[in-house]
Amino acid sequence: MQTSAVWLVLVMALFGANAPFMSDRMFLVVPLKAHKTWWQRVAEILMLYFAVGGLSLALEQRLGQIYPQHWQFYAVSLAMFVVLAFPGFVMRYLVRRAPA
Repeated sequence: MQTSAVWLVLVMALFGANAPFMSDRMFLVVPLKAHKTWWQRVAEILMLYFAVGGLSLALEQRLGQIYPQHWQFYAVSLAMFVVLAFPGFVMRYLVRRAPA
């Protein structure tokens, strides 16, 4: 069970980090009147970071006692979440598309 929980958190983090770059809809569901701005994408990444963190906290609690974390853990995990967002950023802004 513990191994599958770790893989679930990793897959959810990868999906959550790249979701803001997949579509101009907020959380892939809510349509917006205009294209998302960079600060909306950053805000969405932060909200999804906390959502994935809540999921991982719930899974950790289900498996046993929650280990106390300090600010260093959250700083590193946020940096890793931003690194996981790199493929979505590249596909959205750096890959050239063929003219239509």
